[in-house]
Amino acid sequence: MAEKEGGSCSTIYRRFKPHFLMVLTQVGYTFLYVLTEACFNHGMNPHVHITYRHVVAGIVMLPFAYFLERKKRPKLTLALFLEIFVLSILGVSLTLNMYFASLRYTSPTFLAAVVNTTASLTFIIAAVLRLEVVDLRDPRGIAKVLGTFVSLVGVTIMTLYKGPAIKNLWHSLVHIQGKSPIHENWLKGSILTVASCIAWSIWYIMQAFTLKRYPAPLSLTAWMSFVGAAQSAVFTAIV
Repeated sequence: MAEKEGGSCSTIYRRFKPHFLMVLTQVGYTFLYVLTEACFNHGMNPHVHITYRHVVAGIVMLPFAYFLERKKRPKLTLALFLEIFVLSILGVSLTLNMYFASLRYTSPTFLAAVVNTTASLTFIIAAVLRLEVVDLRDPRGIAKVLGTFVSLVGVTIMTLYKGPAIKNLWHSLVHIQGKSPIHENWLKGSILTVASCIAWSIWYIMQAFTLKRYPAPLSLTAWMSFVGAAQSAVFTAIV
C-alpha cells in the first residue's frame, strides 16, 4: 500500500514538475522586481545593474555548462555566435534595459502584471508566423485564444486606467529604505514595458530554433549572459 502511494506521488510529481518550476520562477521574479527597485532607490544605475547581474550569472553558469555539457556541446561556429549575439540583444541587453528603465516610470506591481503577457505575445507571434497551430474546434485551442484575449485586455486596462491609491491595511513586513523614484510618466513606462515584452517573446521563439542547432541550454545561457553583459557595458559607457 505504501509502495503504491509512493509511486502515485512520484508520478504526480513528474507530471506536474514543469508547472511547479514555473510557479517558483514567477515567485523568484516577484522578489527580483522588489529588490531591483530597492537598488534603484539607492541610486544604482539600471544599465550598470544589468551588466553586473549578467556577469555574475555567466560566472555562476559557466562551471555547470562546462562540466555537465562538455560531451554533448557542439562546436561553436561563426554563424552560431552571431545568432547568440542577436539572442543576447533580444533577451538581455535591449530587453532588460527597456524593462528596468520602465520601472522608474511605473511600479513593481505594474511591471509584474504586464510581463505575464509575454506568453500571450509569444503565442500571437508564433501563430502569425505559423509556428503555432490554432484549432478553434479543439478545447485547448479555444483556451489558448481566450486566455490570450483576457490577458491582453487586463494589461490594456492597467495601462490606460490609473485608479485611486489603495492604502495598506497592515504594516509591511519588509521596509526598503532609500529615495523612491518619481513615477511621473506611466505612458512612457508602459510603452517601454510592452516593447520589452515583445522583444522577449521574439527571443523565446528564436531561442527554440537555436537550441535545435546548439543543444546545450546551459552553455547557451552562459554565452548569452557574458555577451549580453558586454553589450550592456558598451551601452552603459555610451549613455
